[in-house]
Amino acid sequence: MGDNKRKRGRKPKTPSPETLDTPATAPTTTVATNASPSLIDDDFSVGNVELIDKSASSHLGRRRGRPKKLPTNPDKPPSGRRPARTVDSNGAVPTGPVEVGPTAIDADPIWESISARVLPSMDSVVKVFCVHTEPNFSLPWQRKRQYSSSSSGFVISGKRVLTNAHSVEHYTQVKLKKRGSDTKYLATVLAIGTECDIAMLTVDDDEFWQGMSPVEFGDLPTLQDAVTVVGYPIGGDTISVTSGVVSRIEILSYVHGSTELLGLQIDAAINSGNSGGPAFNGKGNCVGIAFQSLKHEDVENIGYVIPTPVITHFIQDYEKNKGYTGFPILGVEWQKMENPDLRMAMGMKSNQKGVRIRRIDPTSPESKVLKPSDVILSFDGVDIANDGTVPFRHGERIGFSYLISQKYTGDDAAIKVLRNTNVLKFNIKLDGHRRLIPAHSKGKPPSYYIIAGFVFSTVSVPYLRSEYGKDYEYEAPVKILDKLLYAMPQSPDEQLVVISQVLVADINIGYEEIVNTQVVAFNGKPVKNLKSLAAMVESCDDEYLKFDLDYEQIVVLRTETAKAATLDILATHCIPSAMSDDLKS
Repeated sequence: MGDNKRKRGRKPKTPSPETLDTPATAPTTTVATNASPSLIDDDFSVGNVELIDKSASSHLGRRRGRPKKLPTNPDKPPSGRRPARTVDSNGAVPTGPVEVGPTAIDADPIWESISARVLPSMDSVVKVFCVHTEPNFSLPWQRKRQYSSSSSGFVISGKRVLTNAHSVEHYTQVKLKKRGSDTKYLATVLAIGTECDIAMLTVDDDEFWQGMSPVEFGDLPTLQDAVTVVGYPIGGDTISVTSGVVSRIEILSYVHGSTELLGLQIDAAINSGNSGGPAFNGKGNCVGIAFQSLKHEDVENIGYVIPTPVITHFIQDYEKNKGYTGFPILGVEWQKMENPDLRMAMGMKSNQKGVRIRRIDPTSPESKVLKPSDVILSFDGVDIANDGTVPFRHGERIGFSYLISQKYTGDDAAIKVLRNTNVLKFNIKLDGHRRLIPAHSKGKPPSYYIIAGFVFSTVSVPYLRSEYGKDYEYEAPVKILDKLLYAMPQSPDEQLVVISQVLVADINIGYEEIVNTQVVAFNGKPVKNLKSLAAMVESCDDEYLKFDLDYEQIVVLRTETAKAATLDILATHCIPSAMSDDLKS
């Protein structure tokens, strides 16, 4: 039965992008689509720079057919061919006119353009080495075996380095190495932005910053603008450069943070290890950070870059609040209003456009002023279309969540809604997102509580991934998946508490098969979160401990014997404490 488990639900047909990191030993790391080496016509080596430039192949390809006749004049170079470049006594290639006999020709324009554009920015790109020690969500009192990974980063102003958040997730130690150096410098993690997949580092050793110049950020590029991705991908230890163009600009799903923010799609080859590396425009300015690619058999060279508006938001958020506070959201779920009958039924006029509010997060500030079936007409003075888009740039539209992502947590925003044919205006305070089942642990160890061998824990996406693997969306219990997709917390501290497993002992005979089942109530009182459950059990003076579970199951234990048996069970399984540290305070 173990190999033939039936999967619930249908797998999506569209491929999902994956984050790029390069653990040396970790089996859980995703690997990006490999670039096709057959497209490479010319490899040009500059020091330890591996530069791939397709345009340089036009005069280097071998011609078919009969060879050309040699010219009769030995002093005249063959037509259509460049003479070999000479190297001076210092090993340098001359940049001016090159003398060949009595004839002088100009230097290769491709060489000059590449040198001017790429080389000044190379020294700002560093290699990031990280040792990760992930929590074990299935056995929350211990951690998994540590593993190493390598990725890329680059220097910005203020003696800081930017890389991806998933590159230093659950870090134990982070080191940086400069280009052309054999020394690794210990780094300090200043901030990790889970939603935007950006992390900020620094190095205390002044020697690291010698000769390092910060990169300059450029404006958001347009379609077909050339981009150059620089980093340390797999396949070598030296820096690597790939080139492409911007092929799409839209709201993307950030895999690591489970959020939707502005992103760039490019056709440059981005491989595992490019994570955190900068993407430069033709002027040598940074326009983004490589962070994920599309892995699917039907696509090639589809990479994604975090654009400068998101990077700037992260940096300014850190400088403004002395730490990362995140991207705010509008705590509502909305419906498109493209159907004319629906608009007429909602009392909308022919010149009015907007989206209908389906549900409102009870814990969000918006719940105090907005109501279901309100039609959002505009946000901060920008009119919203019936499909939920707003004008972006000339000839482009984008989802109106882009306007919200430009704000900071705690900012005010003006919103105009249509309610019962009346137009109302409100000023709301934006806040972060609270989920009943959080998408990320944000570096915190998992919480747990043990009584009589029953291990109580809280459900999160990392917990589901630990229990059911990467296909947890099809393997996990249906009720938990329903809460993952649709449930909203009724209070800011609400959690989904489950019995994750039962450590077998004499006292819990008959309960061994209870696995990942929600705890609804204890002794008739509803369970709001794990801390309240632990407090109620520890202070219980009743004769019995009665747990009401999902699917109308109950667990009944004698209070005195259950608490007495807990110590022996902890000793048997080498568990240091009956509860996690966050529950003891």
